[in-house]
Amino acid sequence: MPNFRPDDFHGIHAILYALFGENERLDRAAMRRQVEICLASGVHGMAALGLATEVSKLTEAERRTVMDWTAQDTAGKVPLAFTIFGASVAEQIGQVRHAESVGADWVILQPPPVGAYGAPEYISFFGRVAEATDLPVAIQNAPAFFGRGLSSDEIRDLTTLHPNVRLIKGEGPVTDIAGLIERTEGRLPVFNGRGGLELIDNLRIGCRGMILAPDCIDHAVRAYNAFRAGDEAAAETHYEQMLPAAVFVMQGIENLICYGKRLFGTRAGIPIHDRAPAMRPNETGLAMVQRFAASLGSLSSPFRQ
Repeated sequence: MPNFRPDDFHGIHAILYALFGENERLDRAAMRRQVEICLASGVHGMAALGLATEVSKLTEAERRTVMDWTAQDTAGKVPLAFTIFGASVAEQIGQVRHAESVGADWVILQPPPVGAYGAPEYISFFGRVAEATDLPVAIQNAPAFFGRGLSSDEIRDLTTLHPNVRLIKGEGPVTDIAGLIERTEGRLPVFNGRGGLELIDNLRIGCRGMILAPDCIDHAVRAYNAFRAGDEAAAETHYEQMLPAAVFVMQGIENLICYGKRLFGTRAGIPIHDRAPAMRPNETGLAMVQRFAASLGSLSSPFRQ
């Protein structure tokens, strides 16, 4: 059974980058250090295998390996989620089963990365996967990134038909997320992403929290904690410190993976290597990474080989 339940899910959750060595293989020590840094920053939850984890570049075996490593390194300290990637119901259920076996607390379903279908097909797809597990299930609704998604009314229909879909992982402007919360009558915990953009306003409209990559994670945690303590001025100050960097990296998913990962690596002292095919950085972008890293400060944690 999971250690945490949906009522425990709140705050800033880190979605891990896939960190590779020079040989383009997943780097075990770097992945462990990334989790340690996130925990030391005070994150309220951990997640892996989303877009920032370059999940579509990972083999099925590598996805399971990332689950194993992340569960070992998180060690039940905070709620743990895995994004489920797969082109069929059977493939996604297989990934869910592995998430269950390593002690995940919830799973986040992505739409299958094939074709483009009407809402009834996606509602049926998500529902069949959700009904195959007792873990709380979220869907990742990111039409701007996936080219497919559900409207607020369709999400309401999905959760009515399939009650185990108990959370929503949004990827949209705060105005769109506000409409989703309104149409679902506030019944569903909603997390937004987008690198933490509009963080404070997402909290104001009732988002339970944000799921973002760890390049600015410490500043996001401070902003959330200040907001929850009722100090909106301090929350805004912390958010303003991370905003220029967040805008820089969130120009698209490939930009996030290229420059957001390098920003994290520079702050954390972790060398960054790409797995091809990949966007390659240029001198302008690298100079911006260095400037933002200096402004944001270093990230550190105990490092075990």
